[in-house]
Amino acid sequence: MDNFVAIDVETANNYPTSICSIGAVKVIDGRIADRFYELVCPEPNFYFRHFTERIHGIGRRDTDDARNFAQVWTDVMAFADGLPFVAHNKRFDEGCIRAACRTYLMDDPDQPFYCTLETARRKIPRSVIGSFSLPVLADFMGIPFNNHHNALADAEACAKIAMALL
Repeated sequence: MDNFVAIDVETANNYPTSICSIGAVKVIDGRIADRFYELVCPEPNFYFRHFTERIHGIGRRDTDDARNFAQVWTDVMAFADGLPFVAHNKRFDEGCIRAACRTYLMDDPDQPFYCTLETARRKIPRSVIGSFSLPVLADFMGIPFNNHHNALADAEACAKIAMALL
């Protein structure tokens, strides 16, 4: 696939609607063309789970003044410009996005979602790689990857994996 937007979200707690950051990487003609990242005031905004805050480093103080999902998602959709989405573990990212869209009474995205995790599981024997986590898969494919659980870093790693696998 040569044209798509790799997307990743991080959440504040166990609610799928609690998106606290979104990262997106646009690929045009097989090359990274643009990047998008923004913190999001999560819904509900009454708590950040200590566990998730330790994973991605985003806390309430970081998002209290951030725009809400509806405002940020409008910009993401303009950024995507109708291109299909790709996520590593689309079940999580797509599920969170669709849940947040329902919360804000917005239409779900029309474009298809593809999954690098599902594709890697089909194309690479588990005995060869052991784990299909984003960092392990990126390392296996020779893709430099730092700052796991930063939505933009994860989206960029996903984009590079997608360019090779999809």
